[in-house]
Amino acid sequence: MRFLASFLTFLLVLSQLSLSAQGIRGSIKNQKGEALPFASVYITNLNNGSSSNANGDYEIKLPAGKHTVVVKYIGYEAQQVEVEITDKWVQRDFRLGEQSFALKEVQVKGKGEDPAYTIMRKAIAKKKYHLLQYDSYQMKVYVKGTGELTNAPFFLKNKLKEEGVKLNEAYTVESVSEIKFAQPNKFEEKVISIRTSGDNKGTISPMMFVSASFYNDKVAEMVSPLSRSAFAYYKFQYEGSFQEGNIDVNKIKVTPRSRGDNVFEGYIYIIEGYWAIHSLDLKTSMMGFPIRVKQNYAEVAPTVWMPTTHQFHFSGKVMGFGGEFRYLASSSDYKVVLNKKLVAPKEIIDEKVEDVPEAIAAIKSSNKNPNLEALANQDKLTRKQFRQLILEQEKEALKERKDPEVVSERSYTVDKLATKRDSAYWESIRPVPLSEKEIRGYQRDDSLAQIKSAELTGKDSTKVIKKKKFKPQDLLMGGGYRLSPRTRINIDPTFANVYYNTVEGWNVNLSGKLRHQYDSLRRTFEVAPTFRYGFDSEEFYAKARVSHAVRSKGKSHSLYLEGGQFVEQFNSDNPIHPHINTLSTLLFRRNYMKIYEKSFVETGFEYKPSVWLKVSGNVEWSQRNQLYNNTDRSFFYTDEDRTFTPSTPDNVELETTEFPKHESLVLQANVSYRPVQRYRMYNGRKIPIMERSPELLFMYRKGIAGVLGSDVNFDQVQLGVNHALAFGVRGKLEFELRGGTFLNNRSMYFMDYNHFDGNRTILSSLKPAGSFRLLDYYQYSTNGAYFSAHTHYQFRKFLLTQIPEVRFTGIKENIFFNYLKTEHSPHYYEVGYSLDNVFRVFRIETAASFNDRKFQEIGFRIGIATLLKFNQN
Repeated sequence: MRFLASFLTFLLVLSQLSLSAQGIRGSIKNQKGEALPFASVYITNLNNGSSSNANGDYEIKLPAGKHTVVVKYIGYEAQQVEVEITDKWVQRDFRLGEQSFALKEVQVKGKGEDPAYTIMRKAIAKKKYHLLQYDSYQMKVYVKGTGELTNAPFFLKNKLKEEGVKLNEAYTVESVSEIKFAQPNKFEEKVISIRTSGDNKGTISPMMFVSASFYNDKVAEMVSPLSRSAFAYYKFQYEGSFQEGNIDVNKIKVTPRSRGDNVFEGYIYIIEGYWAIHSLDLKTSMMGFPIRVKQNYAEVAPTVWMPTTHQFHFSGKVMGFGGEFRYLASSSDYKVVLNKKLVAPKEIIDEKVEDVPEAIAAIKSSNKNPNLEALANQDKLTRKQFRQLILEQEKEALKERKDPEVVSERSYTVDKLATKRDSAYWESIRPVPLSEKEIRGYQRDDSLAQIKSAELTGKDSTKVIKKKKFKPQDLLMGGGYRLSPRTRINIDPTFANVYYNTVEGWNVNLSGKLRHQYDSLRRTFEVAPTFRYGFDSEEFYAKARVSHAVRSKGKSHSLYLEGGQFVEQFNSDNPIHPHINTLSTLLFRRNYMKIYEKSFVETGFEYKPSVWLKVSGNVEWSQRNQLYNNTDRSFFYTDEDRTFTPSTPDNVELETTEFPKHESLVLQANVSYRPVQRYRMYNGRKIPIMERSPELLFMYRKGIAGVLGSDVNFDQVQLGVNHALAFGVRGKLEFELRGGTFLNNRSMYFMDYNHFDGNRTILSSLKPAGSFRLLDYYQYSTNGAYFSAHTHYQFRKFLLTQIPEVRFTGIKENIFFNYLKTEHSPHYYEVGYSLDNVFRVFRIETAASFNDRKFQEIGFRIGIATLLKFNQN
């Protein structure tokens, strides 16, 4: 009986599997038999969208019954067929013919304007309507991203292979999510399933692709062809129309007035009368990397056209690396709740070229008292009247918002089973068949899943994590060792930390870090020791830092304790890197880095209740000793040509910066605050939009006399502001202002002065809007009042970037202006020009400096591209 019951259960399961394995499958090709990759397949009666794969193959699971299938591919005629699904797969291959376009008889007025402009003006006038057409909607979204590394520098190929990264192999990420949207800007996303490399954990969100509407003014910082300012950026050309079912579709060629980054080029298809997007095929670039975007729309509710398939293709090469990445998003199961309060006329009049009936022209309104009732009752309205009507309706809706400072709301949750779905589940739910490359990639990634799972969860019961054994040569070359899934030791490569200066001669530094993450991964404990030996000074130094950091619900705080005996630059911000100083000293006999010896104990904290506000402070006791040169070696110059200066800087306020051995106790407090509070909501938490607010800075520094033998007595206050302003895509202005003074300077040594971020080497700072290019490191350091200003403006198109071929490389042009004035210095300022993003990563600058309008010098600098952001903290 037990066997019979098991057998019957097996038959029941088998029958259910066979019933679920039904639908339509086949291939989509053109008339020549060539595959049409990523063609749109839409089931109209189910509001269910899908797509073919890279080989033109498609496969959609469908319930039994009759279904209407529409297949589209931009540039080809759509096909619509009726299919009946029983309990088996229906094989249906599609062969699409090229779309033929008819040129309508258009009455041209005025100066012979292309009819595309009237079409686009009406579409732009109605774009806000399309964004407000619905109160809410729901849908299901499948996203697949596949990337390939196609090339890499030869000296890194073996290293990449060791890390599991291989050339010309597919790395795929998939997810299925349920999306809910409610006006004005609330998105809820629940990830039903997600599959990535390794243990299938990841944070890929289809929202970043499917929520960026071309009805907005910008799409990922790029100007939409339907932007309010579209005519300033684009030229449009009418290329005909075609009929699809009961609608007429206009094909509009989009040509940027100035090709390059942040603008689109290609075709957009607009539905006549509805003035809605039917589909689009556009390309653009970011940092010179080409991007291709395709979207197909469908009528998911009466007169509501929304995208059902999205394609994004990224590719490019930089510094010997080459690769491409494709995202395919398929939206289905739309459920739309229409906005019944939204009123729209049946016809929009382009008053620029079309006659306006007297009755419509007679409706007068003002911004303060619009005649909404009269406008709402008309079947025809001008573009201006229609925009005013929609804007007023939107204002009424916005008045009901609880938190007007919240510009968007996002909710992202992951189902408990999302990361535990097996391959059988994905076979049953995946709307787009995998290619052979993607299948091989998943087989490779699944073999690594167990190791990554153990690393992330801290559970290694099967001992899959291989522990690297210590080797003596690791002290020279560096290495990392995992003591446990949450504890690591890293040794920095000592050969890369060998420096030269005139005090120590050649010096070698051995450093490392022990890092432990607690179970929550929100708490981190670190110990970081450093050892240093100077061969000419014959001095041994050592210091260590112990820190503990906690992050929780958008807040964070950290504590640290550091101490030892070490060398220190007079400017504690370390304006010159030891490697740069080594080259400058040995090659050019210029030892810019000035150091002294410090035995110290320091403790400090940082508290961030949110990203709007950061409070930090530290207190340091130190014993400070002057250091002297012990060597005068260089490769190309002798003492007769250039004499090394002492290890004490020159300064206009002091005859000498030499100092006796002394003790100091210094306290410092810092506050950073951003006052303009605009938020995004994410999972119920308010997240500030940083770029919309300036950063206000306050610093207080106190030298405390008489405590622990301290010989210093001073008080310094400083105020500052950092901000950036974007002018559309035409340019971006960044500036940093600092002003301060010493309320008390009774007892100070030169390292206690306020120093500025100078530079005398060929390399420029990582902060283009916060540093001087030609200023001496210590010449104008002061213990009095001071003010500094740094401004940096980046153009989309200026001089060389007027040439399209230059813009296509991703090169930008910048100009900058820096200014400094202290009580004892002249008015010092710099003006400069730079080429940015050269070879994707470099910035080449030229600058001229002046003292009280008197020309001083001109210099050239090389830096890192401003588009590459580095954490300066």
